[in-house]
Amino acid sequence: MKGVLLVNLGSPESPEPKDVKPYLDEFLMDKYVIDVPYLLRALLVRGIILRKRPESSSEAYKRIWTPEGSPLVVISKKAHKKVQDRVDVPVALAMRYGNPSMLSGLQELADKGVTEVMLFPLYPQHAMASTTTILVLAEELRKKHFPQMTFTIVPAFYNKKDYIQNLADSIKKHLEGFEYDHLLFSYHGIPERHIRKTDVTKSHCKIDGSCCNTPSPAHEFCYRHQCYETTKQVVALLGLPKEKYSQTFQSRLAGDKWLEPYTDVEINKMPEKGIKNLAVVTPAFVADCLETLEEIAMEANHQFKEHGGENFLAIPCLNDDDNWMDTIAKWITDWAKN
Repeated sequence: MKGVLLVNLGSPESPEPKDVKPYLDEFLMDKYVIDVPYLLRALLVRGIILRKRPESSSEAYKRIWTPEGSPLVVISKKAHKKVQDRVDVPVALAMRYGNPSMLSGLQELADKGVTEVMLFPLYPQHAMASTTTILVLAEELRKKHFPQMTFTIVPAFYNKKDYIQNLADSIKKHLEGFEYDHLLFSYHGIPERHIRKTDVTKSHCKIDGSCCNTPSPAHEFCYRHQCYETTKQVVALLGLPKEKYSQTFQSRLAGDKWLEPYTDVEINKMPEKGIKNLAVVTPAFVADCLETLEEIAMEANHQFKEHGGENFLAIPCLNDDDNWMDTIAKWITDWAKN
């Protein structure tokens, strides 16, 4: 019997520091997130970061928390229900960190007799700190608890025609009535070393102006290439001229070199360049979360206006948009027929 496990990032149980701290510990101690030796990672995370970060993160989560709970989890549950209503195979929802856990999601499917699982990381672009860590944990859980199961992995869907169409249509819909000077595509940032680590050729990725546009097997796992390709294809559908849009990377941490240009730096420069009305879309996420609601819709909005901007529009993620739900259901149904 076939079934599906939808997996997203996750969220603390509450926005209080007592719940934020264990969530951050689980997240930041993941070797695919902070990819340094264990002892150094423990020193950084438990010796330094977790001494202060839970308090500041708690304040950020409190700004976006809803009566129903974490926006990411609430939205994901709504999307899960809509997908399940559209398909004939069991669908479970899980988070890589926090609850509902991947173990509980796989157990839910196993209890229904599922032995063939479509493992669906809800990330358009492939990255170590998102896709890889899900696949590794899923395989560990399978070997330990569900040896009878087999997995079919949904690869990064950054360039799938129906996803691109859904994204372009959503952007177009939300831009209606907003006279924007510029559309910014802001993707979650990652350390540059992650790009080099995921280069299967060990030689292609230079993180320069050409490697992402030069065909290579490396592109199958190259987050940077996949982000630029998503933007390129959406822009083509929207018919945007070059001067009307740009792409940046957000959420960097101090210390290492992360992908550039940086979202906050570029947004703060825009008003002096004559960009007074800015729209921002965040295509690294399919569901709104801390990075889209607090970092962009609140903080970036505030900073843009502090630097002379006038109007700011944070375009929502696809969330539980019915057309996007139809697309996911179609992918599942096509797989289930085989």
